[in-house]
Amino acid sequence: MLWRNDVLGGVISVVLASVLCGTTGTAATLTPDVSPMATGAFAMGIGGLLLLLNARQALVNDLRKLTSQAKLLFIGGVSVAIYPLAFYTSMKWTGVAIGTVISIASAPFFTVILERLISKKKISLQWMVSFAFGALGIIFLTLGKQKVSDLEVDAVTQYLGVVLGIIAGLAYATYSWAAKRMIEDGISAKSSVASMFGIAAMLLLPSLFFTGDNLFASTTNSAVALYMAVVPMFFGYFLFGLGLQHIDASRATLITLLEPVVATLLAIVIVGEMFDFNGWLGIFFISVCLMFQMIKLPKKSLGA
Repeated sequence: MLWRNDVLGGVISVVLASVLCGTTGTAATLTPDVSPMATGAFAMGIGGLLLLLNARQALVNDLRKLTSQAKLLFIGGVSVAIYPLAFYTSMKWTGVAIGTVISIASAPFFTVILERLISKKKISLQWMVSFAFGALGIIFLTLGKQKVSDLEVDAVTQYLGVVLGIIAGLAYATYSWAAKRMIEDGISAKSSVASMFGIAAMLLLPSLFFTGDNLFASTTNSAVALYMAVVPMFFGYFLFGLGLQHIDASRATLITLLEPVVATLLAIVIVGEMFDFNGWLGIFFISVCLMFQMIKLPKKSLGA
């Protein structure tokens, strides 16, 4: 068969998660008076608590296994905590589309390195071809969006935003790899994701005492904060965890290249960022990248 039901289900779960997470950048622009640190801390922190509540029985059942994976759990939890702080600040300093592109596009590269060097997994030819299309798409998508010089921040801050985007990509990749390792070791997807987000919540929520002054200063601010916590963070990462049950972390993070496409389209329609033919060409290549992840090709790999 061309379609594999278990893998296809995992792909669809990650696609839906990517669509939800792709809305976060545009949502954050609706609250310019809120610190990106506060936005990330609240969204990921409250989302983490909701994931903990949803997985409470699974966490009890997997407690002994989670304890045995304390080091991996801590690494994943810290990565989850770092990701929103770096991601939202990067978008603030480089623009919604560029910040999302840098953060998400670098994640598959970091993930496949972790899987190859640490987990000793082979790199499939299908992944390599798909990544090539995805990388090409990201390049054109970036060329089709706003130039960095158009932003109302100085050049040094803009370049720092790029660095933070790369850090966000590494954090996302590390979390995805750690979650997949825990699932492979017999821990449920619910427990794996919820436990890491629980650690992140404990690290992030206290920072709101220093950064969250305007978080609930208006109805819009409150609505955006709650939306970000419930929809992309809770539902989005719940779906991402389900996807990791059936596909490798490298494939999952590659599929999340859909996220900058969603972010770009929303940035055009709602934020008013400019877009040209290069961007549409980029979306086409990313679509090809995603299609490669849904079809069954002969199993060939690179590396022993």
